[in-house]
Formats: sequence, structure tokens, C-alpha cells
Amino acid sequence: MVICGGGTGGHIYPALAAVSELRRAGAAAADVLWIGTPGQMEEQLVPMAGLTLATIAGGPIVGVPLRQRVVNAAKLTWSLGSANRLFGRFRPDVLFMTGGYVNVPVAVVAWLRRVPAAIYLPDVEPGSAIRFLSRFAARVGCTTEGSRDFFPAGQTVVTGYPVRPEVRAAVAMPKAAALAQFDLAPGRATLFVFGGSRGARSINRALLAILPQLLETIQVIHISGQLDWPEVEASSELLPAGLRAFYRPYPFLHEAMGAAYRAADLVVARAGASMLGESPAFGLPSVLVPYPYAWRYQKVNADFLADRGAAIRLDDGLLADKLLPTVLDLLQDGPRLAAMAAAAQALDVPDAAGRLAKLITDLGTRS
Repeated sequence: MVICGGGTGGHIYPALAAVSELRRAGAAAADVLWIGTPGQMEEQLVPMAGLTLATIAGGPIVGVPLRQRVVNAAKLTWSLGSANRLFGRFRPDVLFMTGGYVNVPVAVVAWLRRVPAAIYLPDVEPGSAIRFLSRFAARVGCTTEGSRDFFPAGQTVVTGYPVRPEVRAAVAMPKAAALAQFDLAPGRATLFVFGGSRGARSINRALLAILPQLLETIQVIHISGQLDWPEVEASSELLPAGLRAFYRPYPFLHEAMGAAYRAADLVVARAGASMLGESPAFGLPSVLVPYPYAWRYQKVNADFLADRGAAIRLDDGLLADKLLPTVLDLLQDGPRLAAMAAAAQALDVPDAAGRLAKLITDLGTRS
């Protein structure tokens, strides 16, 4: 199998979760070749999973200036040869794509070589890359039923969002144990704040501005991302000792991400695709702040959860004024928080990784 990744956590982690299921069913790491682009998260995460990573040149051709579009189109054209050589050496039975324009030359080569292809759509609504790539795919796995409307009848399989195994394992962790992992008090409400795989400056700064008020009554786990970490660390050191005792900032969490979800009573985050799977897995109410430069897709994700009672959408431009009252009002309203938690839990698909793995296996078997 060849996997062609998309660079961001919301695309990489579902594919890694599917690979974990395939390996549990007997597939070997050597059966998987991951194709990505240099400088992306894949360079760290894929080798950590014990998989072979090959990189080819590429870049977006939508939403970038004309000059960059021309350069990236040339890179993708050049990468047709690189992808063809990789296919010639590896001889895959199936291609699995997770979105992003790096997939284009790989998809074309798979089509020319008659290698069946599947694509996974983590968001509710497909972006331009997945819309284009879907014409090369025999099957499209998607997170929600609402995604069926964007593809021809019979092409889609609703799998749910595959939460990576090490995160889902924390669902069974006692809440007291999760709090203890962060040395937090069991008697206080816990807010978990993060901005996605790369952090979110507007969320970080809005949180820092209201930390003293929040920490008077609640405790906070905060993942800032590496870029804003110096600012967050400096702000933390300026807090009075009595408040700092209830604040746990980190530049990133990897292995402890599941414990942070389990410890939380409420999460504030971007509305990336992972929130469609991770907040339901933990039955966790959320305040979702769509990234303004990925506005449509993250807004649709946020609205999907909000319309089902599992989240509140808070637009980025309103963070400074609305974050504090929104968080405090929710944490002080036990019945509403419980109703949101139940609504989130109802959206969970525990076997999503298995469903996606089966989609891949079935397609490869028919080839």
C-alpha cells in the first residue's frame, strides 16, 4: 500500500490510525510506503510510527499568489517522474490518499498504472484538492453522512473520524488519574485549550489576557504550539504563585494528549477535522474557533458539532470580548454542560479506524 499524506495532523493522524488497524490485522510496516513533502509534520510522525517515508516536491495551487502557483504547478509536474519511480520500486496494490496537492502526481501515476485508489475526507466539506482527487478514487471515506452530497452516488463510505489509538486509549482512564498526570486538583473544573498541530496565536493571546480571572475558579491545560511558547512561558512566570498552581502550559503534547482530553470538562480549540473525532470520543463539550484563513471548512466543521448540540462556535474576531464569559458561563451551567457532553458522545464512532482499514483492504483485494 502507498499512503500519500496531506501534511497536517488532521490528515496524518487518521491515516496512521488506519495503518495501526492494518498492522493489528497482520500487515507489516514494510507493506506501507508513505509519500509526503519535505518540511511537514510527516517527517517526524511517520518514522515514529515505524513506517518508511519518501518525499516529493509539491505545493498548493489554490489560494496562493500567481507566481507561487506557477512554481508549485511546476513542482507537481516534476514530481510525476518521482512518483512513477517510487511506484516502480514499491509496486503497491492500493493507494490511500488523505488530501493536499502533493497527492496529485501520485494519483495520476496510480491511475496510469491501474492501481486502485481511495481517499479519506476528514472534514465535513471537501476542499479543492480532494474534489479534484476524487475523480481518481474508487472510494471516498468520509467522517460524516453530510459529506455524501459532494460526491457521486455510491462512491462514499462513511467511516467516522479515526482517533489515533494512543489518544482513544485514554477514554478508559479514570478522570482522577488523568488529573493526577498533570498534578491538578480533582475539585476544580478543568479547561483544555489548544490551537491545532501548529498552535493558534489569537487563541493563545486571548487566553493569556484572561488567565488571572479564569484561574481564580478553574484550572487550565494549555498547548500553545512551539511558535508562541516563549511568550506563553514568560506570561506563566509572571502569574502569582497562587494562580500559577492551576495552570499547566506546554509547547506541545504528544503521548499525553489523551490524558489532557480525559482531564478536561471543556475544550477550546480550532475547528480542525480532528475535533470531529476527538471531542466525541471523550464526550467533551467544546468551544470551537474556526481559523479565519481556512474559514469555510473549519466553520462547516464547527457548525456540524454546534448544530448537534455538542459545541459552541466562537468566531476568531470575537475572542477578546467573548472567550471569558463563554467559558465561565458554560462551566457554571452543569445541566447545559452535561447535555453538550451527551450530544458529543452520541457522535462518537469507536470503530472508525477499523472501518477505514477495511475500506483500504477491500479495495486492495479487488485489484
